[in-house]
Amino acid sequence: MSENNSQSSANANQRRILVTSALPYANGSIHLGHLLEHIQTDIWVRFQRLKGNECYSVCADDAHGTPVMLKAQELGITPEQMVEQTRAEHHQDLKDFHVHYDNYYVTHSPENKELCETIYKRLDEAGYISKRTINQLFDPEKSMFLPDRFVKGTCPSCKAEDQNGDSCDVCGATYSPTEVINPRSVVSGATPVLKESEHYFFDLPQFEGMLKTWIRSGALQEEMANKLQEWFEAGLQQWDISRDAPYFGFEIPGTENKFFYVWVDAPVGYMASFKHYCNEHNIEFDEFWNPGHDTELYHFIGKDITYFHCLFWPAMLEGAGYRKPTGVNIHGFVTVNGAKMSKSRGTFIKGRTYLEHLNPEYLRYYFASKLSDGVTDIDLNFEDFAQKVNADLVGKVVNIASRCASFITKRFDGKLSTTVLEPQLFAEFSQAADKIALYYEKRKYHQAVREIMALADKANQFIDANAPWVTIKDESKQQFTHEVCSLGINMFRVLVTYLQPIVPALATDAEAFLNDKLTWQGTQNALAGHPINKFKALMQRVDKDKIDAMVEASKENLQAASAPKIEADSPLAKDPISEEISFDEFAKVDFRIARIAHAEHVEKADKLLRLELDLGGETRQVFAGIKSAYAPEDLIGKHTVMVANLAPRKMRFGLSEGMVLAAGPGGKELYILEPHEGAKPGMRVK
Repeated sequence: MSENNSQSSANANQRRILVTSALPYANGSIHLGHLLEHIQTDIWVRFQRLKGNECYSVCADDAHGTPVMLKAQELGITPEQMVEQTRAEHHQDLKDFHVHYDNYYVTHSPENKELCETIYKRLDEAGYISKRTINQLFDPEKSMFLPDRFVKGTCPSCKAEDQNGDSCDVCGATYSPTEVINPRSVVSGATPVLKESEHYFFDLPQFEGMLKTWIRSGALQEEMANKLQEWFEAGLQQWDISRDAPYFGFEIPGTENKFFYVWVDAPVGYMASFKHYCNEHNIEFDEFWNPGHDTELYHFIGKDITYFHCLFWPAMLEGAGYRKPTGVNIHGFVTVNGAKMSKSRGTFIKGRTYLEHLNPEYLRYYFASKLSDGVTDIDLNFEDFAQKVNADLVGKVVNIASRCASFITKRFDGKLSTTVLEPQLFAEFSQAADKIALYYEKRKYHQAVREIMALADKANQFIDANAPWVTIKDESKQQFTHEVCSLGINMFRVLVTYLQPIVPALATDAEAFLNDKLTWQGTQNALAGHPINKFKALMQRVDKDKIDAMVEASKENLQAASAPKIEADSPLAKDPISEEISFDEFAKVDFRIARIAHAEHVEKADKLLRLELDLGGETRQVFAGIKSAYAPEDLIGKHTVMVANLAPRKMRFGLSEGMVLAAGPGGKELYILEPHEGAKPGMRVK
């Protein structure tokens, strides 16, 4: 059994729960939008464990698909190498935000491959898989079929240019990539062509009745169940679950060059990550994934992937004989200062950039104070963020301990009093446990925080009213002062226990100060005659300058990513890149391979050589300014690259019918371009 669940064995009413978060994609860094979900998940899991339940949480990097394959090619490494690097980065970021997973795995794993093949075979044997030939856009240069987002072109609805292959950012229309006007491949810039391919389909419509019942079973928030109803009204379609090579993923059993679409194996990654953990910790995997067991399964996801998790995924599980999720908890997006996260404003903030400037528990607390069980977006307003953390965590909760602790350690031998001064007041704190627990259970964290801070206000009011800093000076009120401060410490202990799922590091530091292990059951009794340790500052106030520095660093990170460092004496520094042109402008230039059939000096010309260029059936005369770098006889017979559709230019030496391409600043530093062996005169250069 996991160390995190060891305390739960004594609980007769122990629940057995498996929890997952959506899988971060393995081609980018964790940012504050991702962290909302992981923090929401972690708070719920920590609460379950604090309550004594057997609760496991797993996640993984989503490794497959075209974007990962292409990014790895760009970096000059294998997809496997890139995925492992990214997974390690993601996992470290999450751990540094105190997000704990029992297993943080990767979908490119033997367990996932085995489970995907098992599920596919079961679905196929049950008659839920069919195949048919479809037309898709194909990149003739890269020899690959293009996913929707790898096609750009003109919107077929509003005619806006440079829109994605599946939807228009201008008018909001959705469409098939084959409907795009003047499509082009994002991968190569080439004009795609239609090409037939046999694809495999999962018969989702067969599960319509089951899905309608399941989404109304309490597994989803009502607003999301209503949203899914719109898809039923539009009509469920068979789901294309295959992709053609080249593709980074798992090959479909019994096929050649056909791979599972990434959204097939991504959710199976939840199962695979847990199976890997089970194999290493002697836990029964089947008890959490097969029907008929009293275990619970919960997914935490963002609203943008509801369709996959609430239609395809439960249908796949049902068809393959596995259990469906007990609940899919769906959250909204993160906005910053009231607007969508923006790179130019520095509000598209990576988790690591945040960690370099601010305490991760600030963000955990702020998100918790905003999170409900609904799907509304969460706004990270930096002014409100600083005010809330400073007022609540520092000004209210930690302040209780700092106001009372020194009197206990200096005047009363570091021990709490043996009696409780106001039992009714402490009872009010203890009796809040059930209400706060219900708020956590229902993911109404904002209400739990509100309840906890209302109690913190009462604790501070009690301390203010009894003023131990005044009574400590009166010898006749020493016992009274002792009891006031002891009750203050006990109220602090209860508050930090309630906050422990949200701010676990603060809770750990509080345990060291209190010389006590915080448990949910422990909130029912006050510590009496208990020794505490010397108080040390548990949390610093949020520094606005650090927030500003974080935002500025985010802007700088963007600039660094978009404009790599250029050495001062490099060719690029001396001759900067020209103004950007469109692909259509570039496509007008016709580059051709040419053989230099003849070369000679030009009389009375200081820089020019006259070249006769063989284009494979046509000869062009070109005057090239390369005399300082080449002797004519050294060029004859070489192949080079020329601009073939440049308008002829009349010179005093004759007509120049094109341009030879050469690199270098001039003088002896000129180098004509030479193609690799095999290139023939007349070939187009693309």
